[in-house]
Amino acid sequence: MRRAAAAYGLRVVALSPWRIAARDDTATRDALHQALTAGSVIVTSPAAARAAARLAPLRARRGQVFYAIGTTTATTLRRMDIDDVSCPARMDSEGLLALPALREVRGLDIGLITAPGGRNRIGPDLQARGARVHRADVYAREAVALSPASMQRLRAFDGPLLLPISSGDALHTVLTTAPDDIAARLRDAGVLAASERLAALALAAGCIDVRVAAGPRPAQLLAAAFTET
Repeated sequence: MRRAAAAYGLRVVALSPWRIAARDDTATRDALHQALTAGSVIVTSPAAARAAARLAPLRARRGQVFYAIGTTTATTLRRMDIDDVSCPARMDSEGLLALPALREVRGLDIGLITAPGGRNRIGPDLQARGARVHRADVYAREAVALSPASMQRLRAFDGPLLLPISSGDALHTVLTTAPDDIAARLRDAGVLAASERLAALALAAGCIDVRVAAGPRPAQLLAAAFTET
């Protein structure tokens, strides 16, 4: 995001409502082993790919296909020498579930490498289609207080703000844990949503100026601020 923002002459104030805590226990390792033995393996984020790689080598077997929700996750997997990675054009759960290869999955084993929380659409939908889903939660999101330094920077800045969002959980957490004056400023910011769904969530949360970006990548999000509507 910082690199993409610099291209527009913008500065970034980080608002991180949680930290990534990789899991390393017997139950997680066993669940990951089961997930990696499936003919198809879905990885939901770069953090999931990296956390899994710390526990076991990620190597695609002959005929095994990996799926990534977004291009960043796909790139992370390819850097781990997993060449056969499928990624939907629409980079969210709906886009992944709409891939032709995941529509008819009755009787198939599918690994799901992910974390607790989020929308939890992928596993239940695939199970409803008849797949045997082997889920491995390889990391967790642990809540952290918003940075006091970031709060101070936002209070000191009196210009217009942009608020890119690619996670509904992150938006909700930031708006409900930030001090009232900061939350009000964020609701008044120009919100750049990665999808129509996130735009609807932002509007429901009280945001007013909401635009839908072409996708969740930083360059796509920021481009929405400079595209005529």
